[in-house]
Amino acid sequence: MDSVTQAALGAAIGGVVLGRRLGRRAVLFGAVLGTLPDLDVVIDYGDAVANVTQHRGFSHSLFVLAGLATALALLARRLTPLREIGLGRWLAFFGLCLLTHPLLDALTTYGTQLWWPLDAPPVAAPLVFIIDPLYSLPLLIGISVALITGNGVRAPAWGLALSCAYLVASLGAKTLVEQRLAPVLAERGLGEAPRLVQPTPFNILLWRATIIEGGDYHESLIGVFDGDHSPSLETFSRGAELEPAALASAAGQRLDWFAGPYLRYEVMERNGQDILVATDLRLGFPGFHPFRYTLASRQEAEWHPLATTRQLPEAGGDDRSAMRHLVGRILAPEPMLCTSRFVSREWIVEVPAECQQSGPNDKRAVERPPAERAGWG
Repeated sequence: MDSVTQAALGAAIGGVVLGRRLGRRAVLFGAVLGTLPDLDVVIDYGDAVANVTQHRGFSHSLFVLAGLATALALLARRLTPLREIGLGRWLAFFGLCLLTHPLLDALTTYGTQLWWPLDAPPVAAPLVFIIDPLYSLPLLIGISVALITGNGVRAPAWGLALSCAYLVASLGAKTLVEQRLAPVLAERGLGEAPRLVQPTPFNILLWRATIIEGGDYHESLIGVFDGDHSPSLETFSRGAELEPAALASAAGQRLDWFAGPYLRYEVMERNGQDILVATDLRLGFPGFHPFRYTLASRQEAEWHPLATTRQLPEAGGDDRSAMRHLVGRILAPEPMLCTSRFVSREWIVEVPAECQQSGPNDKRAVERPPAERAGWG
């Protein structure tokens, strides 16, 4: 989640645990602890793939944070003059403020290395978008009231309860969406296919499903208010013929570990040279994927890993127009919102009949020059 939300969560927990004894200070100290794990963003590993895959690594490990919380609790118990606060209360304060940060991050799509240093892939069980005002607002209101009034317990407790209730509601919405999707996938023989179901930006009422089928992937938008409307699938290419070349590099293997099968590969031209690029399909929205990385260059018909990978700028179109369409789609399944309207024609394999019409705002109807598509501008 965003840093403001993590600070608000830590502040609310701080108020609930130690607000009666420390008042405003519990809220402020909790906010600092809540943001502490994200300080790993200041570390530059000198490589784009390393930077993105090392984020939410050691600093988000439950093992590391549990040890840090224990050490801080022992120090606070020994060094502070607040003798009425027992070791258990200090441990609850530091432990909850620190450990809830990676646990909340694990409820987003990005993935969090909860079990570092064990060789386990990042944990991602998306229930909320990486920024969700409806989750954050109760926390922010609660801690604001606490800071204004000096009562560090009641308002943060209410904010925490409402934000937790929002997560429970999101789990219910996701379960409903998955139940609607399951028959469609079973009918197409995709019942066991890798899939990722996640909320669309800033809400839990409209969900995006991404299903992998060999060298292709399917996209579907499913709303809580869709009723008996059956989900439709749009099919796109992953450029899987380039996957072996990508996996021949250490950076490609690391990216595959990080994002699993939800990667798309393509060749872009820069200064007369072919560059192999991988796009993380999980993050963003079809046509608006911000995480794209250079992996290799082609020389004399052979791919050679780049010494240093680079993140390319997003190559999306009018994201404000896309957001307007998303808002309309939340409340009604008709007219169908086709994700293919935001995706370049070269990637489209098959779409429903409703999505085969091109319009002036349809990216499929506009052939962008290679340099623009590549984002080298």
